[in-house]
Amino acid sequence: MLIPLVVALVLWSLWRRGGVPYQFAPLRLFTPEDWWWGGTVATPKTGEGIRARIVYDGVFFALLVYTMARLGGWAQAVHHFVGRRPQPGRALIALIAALLTLSFVFPDAFPLVGWDPLPVARPLLALTALVFGGIPSQTYADLLYTAITLLVLWPFALLGDWWPYLKERLAARRAVAVPGVPAAVVRPRAQWPELRDAGQDEAADVLTAEAGAGRMNDVDCARVTRAWAARRADFRETVLREGGAAWTHPSGARDLPRRAARHDLLTRQVRVGRWVAGDRTPLAYHDAGAALGPEALGTSLLAVGPSGSGKTRLLAEPVAEALSLQALTGGCALVAVSAPGGPLGPDAAYDVIVRLGDRSSAHDLDPYAGSDDPDEAAAILAEALAGDLDTVNGQAAATALAQLLGPYRAAYGVFPPLPVLRELLEGEPGALAVLRTAVADDEVMRRELEARTRQTGAPGDPGRALADRLALLNRPVFAGFLGSGATGAGGGAHRAFSLRAIAHHPLRVRIDLPERGHEEAGRLITRLVLAQFHAVVGAGRRDHFAGLVLDDATGAVTPDSVRRVQRLRARNAGVLLSLRTVGDVPESLHGPLFGAVGCRMAFAGVTTWDGGRFAQTWGTEWVETTEVAKHTVFADQPMTRALHALRKLVTGKAVTTDAVTVRQVERERWSASRLAHEVPPGHAVLSLTTVDGEHAPPLLVDLRG
Repeated sequence: MLIPLVVALVLWSLWRRGGVPYQFAPLRLFTPEDWWWGGTVATPKTGEGIRARIVYDGVFFALLVYTMARLGGWAQAVHHFVGRRPQPGRALIALIAALLTLSFVFPDAFPLVGWDPLPVARPLLALTALVFGGIPSQTYADLLYTAITLLVLWPFALLGDWWPYLKERLAARRAVAVPGVPAAVVRPRAQWPELRDAGQDEAADVLTAEAGAGRMNDVDCARVTRAWAARRADFRETVLREGGAAWTHPSGARDLPRRAARHDLLTRQVRVGRWVAGDRTPLAYHDAGAALGPEALGTSLLAVGPSGSGKTRLLAEPVAEALSLQALTGGCALVAVSAPGGPLGPDAAYDVIVRLGDRSSAHDLDPYAGSDDPDEAAAILAEALAGDLDTVNGQAAATALAQLLGPYRAAYGVFPPLPVLRELLEGEPGALAVLRTAVADDEVMRRELEARTRQTGAPGDPGRALADRLALLNRPVFAGFLGSGATGAGGGAHRAFSLRAIAHHPLRVRIDLPERGHEEAGRLITRLVLAQFHAVVGAGRRDHFAGLVLDDATGAVTPDSVRRVQRLRARNAGVLLSLRTVGDVPESLHGPLFGAVGCRMAFAGVTTWDGGRFAQTWGTEWVETTEVAKHTVFADQPMTRALHALRKLVTGKAVTTDAVTVRQVERERWSASRLAHEVPPGHAVLSLTTVDGEHAPPLLVDLRG
């Protein structure tokens, strides 16, 4: 930008002194000889010659300014330094620059200026005199000066946005000046402007006083805002009666006992880290916060990273905490399945805690999810028991279970406990005989039971595999759980909890898996919870978001669950799946799983095999690369060769020339090698997609920032 300015000043100085070679040759070529004194280069002899010199200088000045402005990119530089400033600073800077430019064009109009005018007005007046033989009138000269002034001001007016800014100021002043029209007042959020605009001044005054006195927190504000958005008919009366405690969560809680993450409940987001500034990171993301909310979690999130990489502490716990807070506002229901030995959050942050295998647990998990349809209950159990088995057909397993659940419910009004169901699947003669007697009067159910009896022990019968899987839950540690009806440590039965409740209420549920030697049973329970979640969120319509957090989804990913995960985004629900490695998922499901989820997260320490799956999913992008090749210069002339030899002798380097090649190449956004070796500890590569289709590219996130 500055080099062309210096060159322009030097050229203009030489031009004024007549030091440019052949400077006046074009002028003498296009003008009569009698305008100039003979024997001189271009000394004017008449008034026409003087005017021609002035016009000639003006034409050269205009070409010089235009050329150097293009070479120096002056327009882009001015927009960079001035155009991005907010008003009224931009308009003021443009005004000062315009006045400074006018002082160079019309220095006589500024008493304190003593420099010569730029060749702008005089060349135009001289050109007019040449064409018309003189200045037509003083009015013409005034009009010409006015036109020049407007042309000088025009680019500065565009740069400073004078006209839009002036209209905005005039509109604001006119609004104040009109009688009876109050001036627009921008109220802070703490004064509840949306309520005041709707005429709810009394409710707004109550809430403003509550917030000002410190009796409302962000949970209360978000809850009341949600009630107002829902247009509740009793809004005014409830707010006037209860104030900031209106529509409190059924648990009575208005906040969590402690918070470990940063939350914005009005935008329903939790901050999980900070986008790291880098060469491949767009400028808008540099050091900006990375956050998750229902808009992104509604497309489901897959997180992969080895043990100790921070999946639980830096991702699962903040997300569970955020959904728990949003449940207190009435906008979310949460189901968190903790990995063995690591509960997701304190007990006080949940309404229902199911500790399977712990006799002190107050709640039990209903294995049938409160269903009264034998086919639905059979499909849930089949997915949990045989969803990960390649040797058992899922539809056949569901049919075998339905042939037993239907007759049992028809006979006793409830579904069988799991130990009884295992006996029926194994074909225990006594159990089958009792059930057959109970449904003897029901022709339809009796045929169902007879069909199941005939298939028992036949080739391809899924009953034996289902019974073997049920045996994992028929251990002493699970006595009293999963609908067995046994009593807890205090002598009372565990209260059965149905996951179907989250479809109707903003509940916070935590399910703790058993520890010490029950890994396979824990995976079966995880599949059961995932299958139940899919079943209950797909029934009916809900106003609140439903989220499932699986701290360890090993063994939970099945062909059927992958298909259902993709459908969750249309049902206002989402799942967070956490895996130690993609190898915990059958290879045939790698592609469908990565395609089903909208958000993907690769933690530090993933292997190149896992990184390859992410790289393949994230695809490639077009980037511009510059290659510089140095070629040795071979001179033909003896003098040039001598100079090159002398230069090589002094510098020790051969004379070379650079060949620069700029081209567009297709490159992986994140290669498997970079994911495995270039992601620092405490970081992850995260890509996001919202339910509306907006997406963020895979970028590096500092999870500790």
